[in-house]
Amino acid sequence: MKNKREKSLLDRITIDPEICHGKPTIRGLRYPVENLLELLASGMTMDELLKDYPDLEREDFLACLEYAAKLSHIKSIHKIAS
Repeated sequence: MKNKREKSLLDRITIDPEICHGKPTIRGLRYPVENLLELLASGMTMDELLKDYPDLEREDFLACLEYAAKLSHIKSIHKIAS
């Protein structure tokens, strides 16, 4: 059952080169996933964020967390020469 929930949450994450420079956003809206994760990391609760952003849903924030969890599964990180 988790896979079905997981898929439906991740479906909320969209990437469109015409929206926010192609950064992952929520449902094609101009809310980059990285910004919503930063707000959660700052200590704001989902209830506070839902009040501040009424066009977003609880599942949108859960999708951001799921997306971040998937990204953390990267097998290796390579330093890029600067």
